[in-house]
Amino acid sequence: MLLQTTKELLQDSKNLLAFSAGGDSTALLFLLLENEIKFDIAIVDYGIREQSKDEIAYARELAAKYGFSCYEKAAQEITKNFEAEARSLRYGFFEELIEEYRYENLLTAHHLGDRLEWFLMQLCKGAGCVELSGMKTVEKRENYNLVRPLLHLDKQELLGYLNSKEIDYFEDETNSDESYQRNYFRHNFSEPLLQKYKSGIEKSFAYIDQDVDSLIEETEVKVVNQLAHFESKDRRTNLVYIDKYLKSCGELITANEKQELLKHESVVIGRKYIVTQDTKNVFIAPYVQATGLEKKLKEKFRVLEVPVKLRGYLASDVEALEFVSLLLE
Repeated sequence: MLLQTTKELLQDSKNLLAFSAGGDSTALLFLLLENEIKFDIAIVDYGIREQSKDEIAYARELAAKYGFSCYEKAAQEITKNFEAEARSLRYGFFEELIEEYRYENLLTAHHLGDRLEWFLMQLCKGAGCVELSGMKTVEKRENYNLVRPLLHLDKQELLGYLNSKEIDYFEDETNSDESYQRNYFRHNFSEPLLQKYKSGIEKSFAYIDQDVDSLIEETEVKVVNQLAHFESKDRRTNLVYIDKYLKSCGELITANEKQELLKHESVVIGRKYIVTQDTKNVFIAPYVQATGLEKKLKEKFRVLEVPVKLRGYLASDVEALEFVSLLLE
């Protein structure tokens, strides 16, 4: 069921599987075992369901039985914006493990239904080709690859695999709660569409990926310490590369922030990063407020016309400042 290209990528790599004990990630775990691909797993307990304790126990049981490591995290209570905060916490945990243990690939169990849900949600919000394209099988992040080995399969195929092998898995009861936007789209739109038009949907995503690759002009992103730079194109193209770079840093741009980037030259993203763009250059750096700058440095910034909100970071990084100075002189 795994694609040959995916197996070749994972075969001799150090892999970390994002595990939940649900059907999707359990199917992926056993497919990896079946294909003799080595991996460890990481699981998060959000503490909102009694069943989560059993899921953790199942993860430990599988790790002991099949000889891989199981990393666990107990999350503190999330009181607002659960989906976004849970995602941030989850990926923060995964990336800590990736850095500490030098994993090359983070594997998630997103499947074709997840991709279609994303497509439909973006379509209803208002989105361009890149946003509609959404998930890729392999995405390059700052120091690892995010790999989705099941993106060509739908939920029914995964459940069929589990049932044929008599493999246990857990069903999250919150998956039936349509107050979550993703569940609403899944139950009312993506699942019925996949039942009838799976083959056509697969072909459409393949065409969309090809079209996006041909539409977006390749550009080199240079990174000096924590400063990223590339030559400015039009705002839509800039947005693609800004989004891609920040994703590699673990930061997701919100819909509102994307609209701001299309309208303004300087935008603070997630209170963490400053993005500045003009007709020639795009800079991305950690957002640091400029305070107590020496008079000489202030004058240098003024002469070079360094964007105001970029100055705080450049004042703290001599190499990045030298790089920017050479560009703007």
